[in-house]
Amino acid sequence: MPLLLHRLARWPPAAPLRCPPLRHVSSTAAPKPLRYPAAARTEGASSSSSSSFDPEAFEAERLRLDAEARASMAATAATAFSGDGVGEDGDPKAWKWKIRKRVWDLLEAEDIARNPRPVHHLIPNFAGAALAADSLGTLDVFQKAQCVKVNPDSPQKQVRFLTLSGGKKLLTPQPRLRTGFFSVLESRTLPSASHLEACTSVGAAKYGRPIDPDEKIKVDLIVIGSVAVDPRTGARLGKGEGFAELEYGMLRYMGAIDDDTMIITSVHDKQLVDDIPVEKLLIHDVPVDIICTPTQVIYTNTKIPKPQGIYWEKLSPEKLSQIRILRELKKRIERETGQVLPTGPSEKLPPTAQRKRRGKR
Repeated sequence: MPLLLHRLARWPPAAPLRCPPLRHVSSTAAPKPLRYPAAARTEGASSSSSSSFDPEAFEAERLRLDAEARASMAATAATAFSGDGVGEDGDPKAWKWKIRKRVWDLLEAEDIARNPRPVHHLIPNFAGAALAADSLGTLDVFQKAQCVKVNPDSPQKQVRFLTLSGGKKLLTPQPRLRTGFFSVLESRTLPSASHLEACTSVGAAKYGRPIDPDEKIKVDLIVIGSVAVDPRTGARLGKGEGFAELEYGMLRYMGAIDDDTMIITSVHDKQLVDDIPVEKLLIHDVPVDIICTPTQVIYTNTKIPKPQGIYWEKLSPEKLSQIRILRELKKRIERETGQVLPTGPSEKLPPTAQRKRRGKR
């Protein structure tokens, strides 16, 4: 299949916008990156391209779990709005949910949103997503990259296609890190005419080679999705689950990336905001260096520090219970170092989720 006909010309770097000096604030000082031995290879990990792979069952299960996650995020957002954003009845991160909701509502109201809809509690797909991706594909940093990590969401599908069709190595996380870690796809190992399928979640599971934190890999570029992003500072908001931050931290732990690894997001122009307070960002929040929209490329010249590794003290027991690879990694580090790694505070279940659980008893 040919690339998009409407390939945009390469855009020159945008002039940096004037803004006050940026300051990164967190509750704790940034620890050094964790450089302990990596976790053991996940038991039973193997390529899903075997004859036993059932794409229909995989997709049905993915959609079911995604629906559960969206319902949980909706409950979390509702709880965040229940108070003034602080204290027992509120969420200190309520300001993030207000921005997310505003952007999601706007994309739907102006019919910019594209399937899957509604886009609430998703990295929103949008009209012109392929054009934004095609513009990204003209950038020198993309053209020179040999290995590109791309999120698995709908608006970045064209980025994944450009990565594979350009002969590059594609690194993509397994959905919500539920079943493993990352998968690697390379065009030279794919069957002919399978690039489009390989850009989907089913295709990545079918053709991808699972890796674990023992893998020696160098990632040249990171592409992530966003709900909102500030072009003045490079501050971004995802959909609220924290997986982009976890994936980034794990790649830092592996030594696959460093501070100089560029981070790009592709969004619609309506997702550009100017009210993300840098001083309220947390130590694990991931900023972006470049923003690609259907109409422009913005170089943020971000001064926000990039995360330095996995911040175990920020990971709740509930989050660890959801992600097997992190549990295995934590146990491995503790066993081999004799150190007990910290764990973050327990996450309070949203009242609606608690009621649902009580109702099932």
